[in-house]
Amino acid sequence: MNVTDIPTPTYIIYEDRLRRNLSLITEVERNAGVNIIMAFKANALWRTFPIIREYNRDFTASSLNELRLGNEELGGEAHVYCPVYTPQTIDEFLSRATHITFNSLSQWRLYGNKALAAGVSPGLRVNPQCSVIETEIYNPALPGSRFGVTAEQLGGSLPEGIEGLHFHALCESSSYDLECVLEAFESQFGQFLPQIKWVNMGGGHLMTREGYDTDHLTTLLRNFKERYPWLKVVMEPGSAWTWRTGDLLTTVLDIVENQDIKTAIIDASFACHMPDCLEMPYKPAITESVPDAPGLPSYRLGGNSCLSGDYVGFWTFPTPLVPGQRLTLEDMNHYTTVKTTMFNGIQHPSMVLCRRNGECEYLRQFDYSDYKNRMS
Repeated sequence: MNVTDIPTPTYIIYEDRLRRNLSLITEVERNAGVNIIMAFKANALWRTFPIIREYNRDFTASSLNELRLGNEELGGEAHVYCPVYTPQTIDEFLSRATHITFNSLSQWRLYGNKALAAGVSPGLRVNPQCSVIETEIYNPALPGSRFGVTAEQLGGSLPEGIEGLHFHALCESSSYDLECVLEAFESQFGQFLPQIKWVNMGGGHLMTREGYDTDHLTTLLRNFKERYPWLKVVMEPGSAWTWRTGDLLTTVLDIVENQDIKTAIIDASFACHMPDCLEMPYKPAITESVPDAPGLPSYRLGGNSCLSGDYVGFWTFPTPLVPGQRLTLEDMNHYTTVKTTMFNGIQHPSMVLCRRNGECEYLRQFDYSDYKNRMS
């Protein structure tokens, strides 16, 4: 089947776009001499992993479910960071991970020796307290953050046995943002680098975005490695792997108007299927829309849930929208597919992979049993 044959709502992932991103990431990895691994929190569509495995098998996980899926479907180095481990989970984490990062000194004291005994390389998350993110919900460097240990808390000494330091302070950020954070990291924690084996620079490196300065990133990383040649450098971007690799196909079902505001109700939901549009918030591009201009019709899009706030807008179109018209909401793969819910029991969009030759195949179709089995 081809795209026009696919019923809505459906997430579509394009193989050629995915390979484009993977090739760019591999090139940066090779030129900079670092290890760029996939973050499950942004992408867990494991039926696309045969493509990803051709480029890289290493990954980072923040839960046992992500870790197990990575072991089963990627099979490379397994880096783990979780805000807190428990007596019930730590043994399985250590049985499956190659690297584990502890969020606090108390967690290190509880489980650090256990990690060393298991042959898992232990690290400590640190907080450089350098904030470059405007949206607070995605800013791990806010005052009072629960993430990572500050230099002040370390008090001038790194506990013996820690093999790596991990910092994460970016979100869809540039290489110049990384430069700012890296300067803060070296200033506050550079004294500890001779004691460790690896540095994990976390995620948020949106190197596949158009206009991202990959040459600057490569130079920045090369210079860091020249200063600390014994360190293995790991980066774990989430969005970059699947940035602009997929869309959400929807259909307009109805047009309603209230106080001169027109809302096109679609067969998908921002609350259920595109939650970042409400959390961030941001307005996705729609392929069929046009720039706003006098005389052209504009609409909000309303989701098909009963949440009052399940809408985003406005968009402008060349002609009035009508029921049955298909719309393409762009860039709905990274984070979107892992954060969906079945609120209201609304039917979950199918997932389709479109191959380079134009042929499309279902990765997954959902039905009532998927909803029922999530409930008790």
